[in-house]
Amino acid sequence: MLLGKKRKQGRKIEEISVGEKLTLTEKIEDKDLLLYLGLTNDANPLFIQHDYASQTEYKKPVVPTIMLTGIVTSAISKYFPGPGSYIREQSFIFPIPVYHYSVIQFLFEVKEVNVKENQIVIEVRATNEEEEVLKGMVTVSPPKTIDTMNGKALENF
Repeated sequence: MLLGKKRKQGRKIEEISVGEKLTLTEKIEDKDLLLYLGLTNDANPLFIQHDYASQTEYKKPVVPTIMLTGIVTSAISKYFPGPGSYIREQSFIFPIPVYHYSVIQFLFEVKEVNVKENQIVIEVRATNEEEEVLKGMVTVSPPKTIDTMNGKALENF
């Protein structure tokens, strides 16, 4: 239970159609970068050291690409298809770097629905002021009700 409420599962495969879209906007803040660096113990100076970054081709600190990937996986878990989803495969390219304080627009679009395999393929694109910063595909298994539960909600979900 979450604050006394049972969480709803995300959408089932039968409720999802090719062509469905979701858009999100995320601003990359210092607090997000510091939390990431603290959790991962990633000491790459390219991520937060202005003096170091100024000596590189990037000229200023960049956002770790795994943070962009995290925004994608979080959106899948929260919204599209939602709670109970499982990412089976993901493939991303990052054509240009994202810098601190960037506002990134994410677009998710369902490209394939495979009911038999309980999998959907979602194309993901992200832009920063019209420039593409992420492009990829994610294969996801939407939540599936287990027949033996007889429709009962999970107490700890």
